[in-house]
Amino acid sequence: MTKTLSTLAQDSDYDPNSMPVAKAREYIRAFLAPVRGVERLHVRDTQGRVLAEDVISAIDVPAHDNSAMDGYAFRHADLGEAGATLAVIGTSFAGRPCEAEARAGQAVRIMTGGVMPVGADTVIMQERVTAAAGTVSIPGGQQKGQNVRLAGGDIRKGGVVFPAGQLMRPAEIGMLASLGIGEVGVYRRLRVAFFSTGDELVGIGQPLGPGQIYDSNRYTIHAMLERLGVDAIDLGVVRDDPALIRRAFTEASAIADVVITSGGVSVGEADFVKQILDELGEVLFWKIAMRPGRPLAYGKLRQAHFFGLPGNPVSAMVTFYQFVREALLVLMGVPHPAPIPTFKAACTSAIRKTPGRTEFQRGILSQGDDGRWSVRTTGDQGSQVLSSMSAANCFIVLPDDQGNTPPGAEVDVQLLEGIL
Repeated sequence: MTKTLSTLAQDSDYDPNSMPVAKAREYIRAFLAPVRGVERLHVRDTQGRVLAEDVISAIDVPAHDNSAMDGYAFRHADLGEAGATLAVIGTSFAGRPCEAEARAGQAVRIMTGGVMPVGADTVIMQERVTAAAGTVSIPGGQQKGQNVRLAGGDIRKGGVVFPAGQLMRPAEIGMLASLGIGEVGVYRRLRVAFFSTGDELVGIGQPLGPGQIYDSNRYTIHAMLERLGVDAIDLGVVRDDPALIRRAFTEASAIADVVITSGGVSVGEADFVKQILDELGEVLFWKIAMRPGRPLAYGKLRQAHFFGLPGNPVSAMVTFYQFVREALLVLMGVPHPAPIPTFKAACTSAIRKTPGRTEFQRGILSQGDDGRWSVRTTGDQGSQVLSSMSAANCFIVLPDDQGNTPPGAEVDVQLLEGIL
C-alpha cells in the first residue's frame, strides 16, 4: 500500500463520514496492487484473465511481403509514363508462392495474401489492368510499393505484442494464436467472498414471514462478479449477531482477496459492525457524498480488501459499478481499467437535485430520428426500486456542485451495456 490511515488522516479533505466520490476512488486506488500469484495457461483458457508478463513476438507479422489484394505484382521500374505491357510468368497464391523471379518486363498474377515474388515491388488490382493471353497491360501513374504489405509491418520480431496488465479478450487470444503462441503467464483468479447481513433476509424458496424480504443482493453481486471473471465465494446470509458477523469476517478474510458485504454498514444502525471491523482491520471511510449509495465502507480485513455495500438493492449495484468494479480490475492486474463510457445527452425532463453530493440516476437513453441522443429517468429513483436498474440502459450522472436540471439541459450519461 502506498498510503495508510495515518497518512490519509493528514489530508485536509479526508472525512471518513462524508467522502466525495472522486476522492473515494483516489483513496481506494492508493491501496490496490495486483494479486501476486501467476499461472501459465493455454491461450484458449485465458478469456477474461490478465497477462502477468509482456508477450514478445518470435516472428514478423506478416512473415513475408505480401499482396493486399488480388492483382498483378511487377517491378515499378518497368512502367513508363504511359504504362507497360508485361509478360505474366506465374501465379502467387496465399500459401503457395510463385518460385519464379520477376525480371524486367515480367509480372506475376497474385492473390490477396500471396507472397511477393522476388524482384517485384508493386501490386496493381486486377480491375485496373487489361489482361490478354500471357500478358497484362498496366496503365501509368502507379505508386511504387502500392498494395504491398511489408514483412513486420504489423508486428516486428522481438517486439512487445501485449504488455503485462493486458486484459485477454477474443481479439487478444486470436492475435496470440496468429503468432503461434500457445501458452502465456496470467495472474491467478481473484478470490472474492461475499455475504448479506440482516435478520429480515430470507433465501429463495423459503416462505416470507412478517417484515421479511427475499435476499436479492447476493444474486446481483454474484452476477456482477461473474461478469468480471473472479472466483466468487458465496457465504450466504449472516444474521445481525456480533459473534456471527465476527466469524463471517474472519472466515472470509482468510480465504479471499476481497470481502464484500451488503447491509449493516450504516453507522448508527449497527454500530457493532464498525467495532468488529476496527478489531479485525481498518476502515478508510463509511459514507460517500452520493445518491444512491451513501453508506459505503472501504478498508482492509487483515490482508483482504473490504467493501461494505448498502443494503438497498439499487444502492448496492450503483456502488459496485462506481467503486468495486474498477478496484477488482486493478487487483486482477489491469493497471489502468477503462472507465465506464460517458458522454453528453439532452435530458428531456426536469430533475430535482440538491448540491453537495453526486447523484447516479437511472436513465433510458435513446436516439431520435435526427440522430441526436436524449435521456430520461426511469421514474421513481428510490434505492429500493430494483426494477429501475432493469429498465435503465445508463446512469445520469449529476456532479456534486449541480442543482436542479431543467428540461433540455445536457447531462453526463454512463452506458450500462457491457457492465450489467
